[in-house]
Amino acid sequence: MVRMSAEERRESVIRAAMAEFARGGYYGTSTEAIAKRVGVSQPYLFRLFPGKKAIFLAAADRCVDETVRMFDKASEGLHGEDALHAMGRAYQVAIGEHPERLMMQMQMYLAVAAAEQEGDREFGESVRTGWMRLWDTVHLPLGADVGETTGFLAYGMLINCLSAMGFPSEHRVWEGIYPSGRPADGPQE
Repeated sequence: MVRMSAEERRESVIRAAMAEFARGGYYGTSTEAIAKRVGVSQPYLFRLFPGKKAIFLAAADRCVDETVRMFDKASEGLHGEDALHAMGRAYQVAIGEHPERLMMQMQMYLAVAAAEQEGDREFGESVRTGWMRLWDTVHLPLGADVGETTGFLAYGMLINCLSAMGFPSEHRVWEGIYPSGRPADGPQE
């Protein structure tokens, strides 16, 4: 049996944490569940990360990293409307193939709201930094236009909500979304 390095284990923990936190949220997910999914003990988990918050924030950062990379790749060499539609299509495919990414995003925003109500600003600072990375990633391909960037991200949040609620691709709620932002299995015009 090949033994994993600490960095490989850390990667395993982040992947497992994304799946567990996506499903149960920050407050509903135990470090025990994450350790079990990875196949390590809780004490070993805490040798890799100082605590549950650090694990969550690493998973949140990974979620943003994957989305940034996806937008970068989709918009490479494109600008304006071409970039918008390429990123919209890529996002729909990504959340269709990796629904935990969508759910992790939703859990990130909930965790910020709950933490800030308790006076903990660390969640918010980290997640807002990630959000700004997303903003910056789409801003230039969309012509560095604030309105276009805001519109794209606003549609993205609506798409997140509709997808999370399970609206089927043929439902009328998708009619107002530009075709490339509709579910990959729905009508694309």
